Amino acid sequence: MLIKTIPGWSLPERKATPENVFWNRREFSKRAATGAILGATGIGFGENLYVSKGWGAEDPLADLFPASRNKRYVLDRPLTPKHLVTTYNNFFEFGSHKNVWKSAMQLPLRPWQLRFDGLVEKPITLDVDALIRKMALEERLLRHRCVEAWSIAVPWTGFPLKSLVDIARPLSGAKYLKMTGFNMPEIAKGQRQTWLPWPYVEGLTVEEAVNELTMIVVGAYGQPLPHQNGAPLRLIVPWKYGFKSIKSIQRFTFTHERPVSFWQEIASKEYGFWANVNPQVPHPRWSQATEKVLGTNERVPTQIYNGYGEFVAHLYEGLEDENLYM
Repeated sequence: MLIKTIPGWSLPERKATPENVFWNRREFSKRAATGAILGATGIGFGENLYVSKGWGAEDPLADLFPASRNKRYVLDRPLTPKHLVTTYNNFFEFGSHKNVWKSAMQLPLRPWQLRFDGLVEKPITLDVDALIRKMALEERLLRHRCVEAWSIAVPWTGFPLKSLVDIARPLSGAKYLKMTGFNMPEIAKGQRQTWLPWPYVEGLTVEEAVNELTMIVVGAYGQPLPHQNGAPLRLIVPWKYGFKSIKSIQRFTFTHERPVSFWQEIASKEYGFWANVNPQVPHPRWSQATEKVLGTNERVPTQIYNGYGEFVAHLYEGLEDENLYM
C-alpha cells in the first residue's frame, strides 16, 4: 500500500496562484555565480494564446485523451497552471532562452518514426501513432525538478518506458539505453549552432529504464502533448534533474557502453550521467537545497530523489563510488 505523507512545507490548495514568474537560464547562471537573487516578471496573457498547433481535436491521437489517472502517484502540492508549463520551456533545439514555445511549434510531428537498434534481437522502425495506439495510456501526477532550481507539478499522460524495452527485446549484453532526439537545423535554429553536439542525447541504465516510475509521455493536462513540451513523445524521469527528460525522441539504442549525454559533453563538471536530485549536493554555481515552485513563487526544500526514493533508491545500492547527483 502506498501511504501518502504530506511534508510540513507542502503547499496548501487554498493558496492563490499568481501570474507567471519566470527565470531565464542564462541570467540565472550569471546571477547565481555572483550570489544574486533572481527577480520575477509577470505576464498577463490568456491561456488560449499558449495552445500549440498540435494540441487539440485535430491531433491524430486526440481520441485517446483524457486517459485514466493512476492513483499510485500523488502530489504534495497543487498542479502548475497549464499556461506556465506550456510557455516556460527549456528546449535548446530552438534556443537557449525560455520563450521558445512559438518556435517549437514549427517542428513537423508527422510522419514521425521511432528507431530501435543496437544490442537488440532485430532492429525495427515503428510509426509513432501506431505505436502509441497499442499502449495502455495512463495519467500520472508528477513533480518535475529542473537543475536550475525551479519545479513544476504536471498531469502527464503516457506509458512506462518498460513497454518500449519489451518491444525492442534487448540482448543480455545491453547495459544502457541511449536516446536520441531529432536533428532538423532547417527547422530548429538552436541546432544551427554547430559547436554544440547535436542531436540531443540522453541515457539511462537498463535497470532505470524498466523501473516503474520511468515514463514515456505523449500528453499533458488531458490532451496530446504540445510541441514545446517534447511532442510527439518524451522521457520523464521525475527523480532526476529535468535535462535528463529528453524531448521529441526518434531513436532508442541499446548498448554496453555508457552514453555521453548532450549536457555532459558540453560541461561534464556540471552535468553528469546520473543527475539524481539531491539537496545536499550543490551545482557548481548554485545550491540545490531549495527550489522555486512555478505558479506560487514559493521556495521550498528540495527532497532527495525529488521525493521518489521509495521507487528508485534501491537502483543505486552498491554505487557509492559513483557521482550520482550531478
